[in-house]
Amino acid sequence: MTALMDNLCGTTFVVIDFEALTPTGRPAEPTEVAALALVVRDGHLVEDGRFESLIQPPSDVPITSRDLAHGMSEAALRRAPVPAVVLAGLDQNLTAPPYRLVAQHASTEAGLIARQRRHCPVLSSTPFLDTLKMAKQVLRGMSSYGLDALLRYYGIAQPADRHRAMPDVEVTADVFRRLLCDGALAGHWSTLLDLDASAGLRPKPETCIDASAQDGLFDVRNA
Repeated sequence: MTALMDNLCGTTFVVIDFEALTPTGRPAEPTEVAALALVVRDGHLVEDGRFESLIQPPSDVPITSRDLAHGMSEAALRRAPVPAVVLAGLDQNLTAPPYRLVAQHASTEAGLIARQRRHCPVLSSTPFLDTLKMAKQVLRGMSSYGLDALLRYYGIAQPADRHRAMPDVEVTADVFRRLLCDGALAGHWSTLLDLDASAGLRPKPETCIDASAQDGLFDVRNA
């Protein structure tokens, strides 16, 4: 594990999560984003900053009671900044590359980011590491690799505000740390390139993007 941490020095891992509306017949519309930066210090992956914001959905997309079940209010969402402003604000914090984005089932986050790529050029050009793919490498034979199943496996308490962006980012960061360690001990990875090969998603060229798609916007390595 010490060798892995040494090899990851200098890379910032940005754990990211979106909450979104999923209107029928059109792409998902984000309502909240949170990001937590992790860097290696003294042999440990520690927090180096965070960002969170509500996001205003389009006025023609209905907000249902199900969308508000986890503590958001429609009034707060309608007053929130639009996606372009929020994603540009997050992008402006990314000033010390190299980066890897980290997410659970990362293709969802990748699709939301790709649709805003002109407002967040750094974010949209940064490869992902998918904790779901990492877990499938490390924890063979589980019936589910969803976030709740991984929290139960590692004995990580489910946050009271589960399904809000920042609480989900915080527990995903904990899962990422555990998977990094277990995967290194099992010999699955010892470098960033190993992680990319095992669990990476890399951006497609802009000309390949179909704005109507919610998944499949990123290439999956070793799917």
